[in-house]
This record gives sequence, C-alpha cells and structure tokens, in this order.
Amino acid sequence: MPERLLVFRTGWVCTVLSLEIKADAHVQGYVGEKIKLKCTFKSTSDVTDKLTVDWTYRPPRSSRTESIFHYQSFQYPTTAGTFRDRISWAGDVYKGDASISIRNPTLKDNGTFSCAVKNPPDVHHNIPMTELMVTERVFGTMLSSVALLSFLIFIPSAVVVVLLLLRMGRKAAEMKKRSKSGYKKSSIEVSDDTDQEEKDECMPRLCVRCAECLDSDYEDTY
Repeated sequence: MPERLLVFRTGWVCTVLSLEIKADAHVQGYVGEKIKLKCTFKSTSDVTDKLTVDWTYRPPRSSRTESIFHYQSFQYPTTAGTFRDRISWAGDVYKGDASISIRNPTLKDNGTFSCAVKNPPDVHHNIPMTELMVTERVFGTMLSSVALLSFLIFIPSAVVVVLLLLRMGRKAAEMKKRSKSGYKKSSIEVSDDTDQEEKDECMPRLCVRCAECLDSDYEDTY
C-alpha cells in the first residue's frame, strides 16, 4: 500500500507534508495541578536519532515566542523563563507521541503552545496550536445547594437519634435491673417517668418541625 502524503497547493507551489502532527486545540487546567499538553505525529520515515521535537510558547496578546522544550534523543527543557524546571517529557517518539507536561501551573501560563516535529528526511509539516486556559479550582461550587441543605438536616437529625437511643438504652437497663431486684416504683417516680416520656415524644416532633421550616425556607429562596 503506498504511503499517504498530505498535499497543499499555495498559488503555483505544491508543498508535500510528509509529517502530520495533531494537538488539542484547547486545554483546560487548574492552578497547582499538573497539565499534559498532547502532541502526536505520523511520519512516512522510520524514527531515528535525528528526530527533533520543539515546543514554543506565546503569551496572550503578544507576538513574542519563546522555546520551552527541545528533544533529540535526550530531553532538553528550558532552563530560563517562567517555565524553568516545570516542563517534563511525557511522550514516546517511537509511538508517535511528543507530549509534554507542565508542573505547578499558574495563571501566568495562559497562552498559545505549538508543537513542531522533524524526522529527516520528513521535515515539512503543519504546526498545530494549543490554547491553554489555567483557572482557580473553586471547591465551594462542587457542593450544590441541595446537597448542602441535605447535609445540614442530616447531621442534627443523626445526633438527636443517637441521643434518643442512648437514653432509651439506659432506661431499659435501669428497668431490667429494678425488675430483677423486685423494686417497685413510688407514685412520684411514676409521675416523673410520665413527664420524661412526654419530653421524649416532643423531641422527634421538634426535629420534624425544624426540617419543615428548613424546607420552606429553601423553597422561598427559589
């Protein structure tokens, strides 16, 4: 099967692209979290030690570009500028991968990145651009208002249930102990127990009423 070449005609000149490079047009990243800039390529020639990979960076609203990474058998990340000691190799040229990673990205890293690959004699290729957008990750937005309301209702209710279970457990233990010893309650103790039972019954009703109030407040806000 004949190898496929990309042909572009510009005026009277035909340019044959023996290398095809692909990269993500847009990449979203977050401050402090490693970002991978993907770049893949296809060459009509076998990969040799002459193959080179070059990544460049252009800040927003600027025509100035700077080299941030070079590869030729070995990795040569930039030793100057804002990307110093933050660029690492994440590719494998023998698998057609020329990707890199950025450690500890900041808002100042926003801009346009380009990936260029040359594999002599294949040196003509397209130059894909990747727009990087780094933002702050806001953890508060990860909790919806419904989830937050459910959390605020669940915690107090769980505490009340645990307290009621503990009180019922202690009361059952006392009654069991008294029944074994043949103890008989006085009229005053019977009255106190009745009052206590009424209080215990009020607690669940109070919790239900609080939940209804929270639900009505939540509906009013919308």
